[in-house]
Amino acid sequence: MSKTVTIIDDEASVRDAVAMLLESHGMTVNCFEGASAFLEAPFAEGCIVSDVRMPGISGLDLLRTLQNAGDPRPLLLMTGHGDVELAVQAIKLGAFDFVEKPFSNERLISSVEQALVASESSLKVRLELEDLKSRHQSLSERQRDTMQLLIRGLSNKEIGQQLGISPRTVEIHRTWVMTKMSARSIADLVRMGMALGVE
Repeated sequence: MSKTVTIIDDEASVRDAVAMLLESHGMTVNCFEGASAFLEAPFAEGCIVSDVRMPGISGLDLLRTLQNAGDPRPLLLMTGHGDVELAVQAIKLGAFDFVEKPFSNERLISSVEQALVASESSLKVRLELEDLKSRHQSLSERQRDTMQLLIRGLSNKEIGQQLGISPRTVEIHRTWVMTKMSARSIADLVRMGMALGVE
């Protein structure tokens, strides 16, 4: 799967220089002259490199917008001299990194490569959670109740008493829960429950 580095900077010379540098290292690059144009564009998996100071939507505003939208892409900010305070604020807000201009090529490449790795692992986590949710959705209501009580550590007999069914029926539901959730053990099921927020 191809990862794209999205560059957002209102200065064409900076955009072109960064794009050429990243492309020379085999990266796929998308350029935008402002955050508004970027926000209207189709989603591209990867990471974002944005200037902090731009007319209209600033780099910090963009960071807030992406976070509110639950966008998983790491955002790396390019800051001018004297913007360190802004950069620190950005990191506290959840920016992946900041690079001061004029930056060394090695520093930028290294940071972008790390951001792409982070992007891949956050995508993997997201896909795993979506898969987990769909497996949980496939359970019947009774199976979900059984799963919830199993996670709380109740025995088949206790689950039967709580749900008003026989321990044998609990055993059948339990088998279905373990199979449908692809859980190898109760510990596995507990971890899945935690990821899904089922307690």
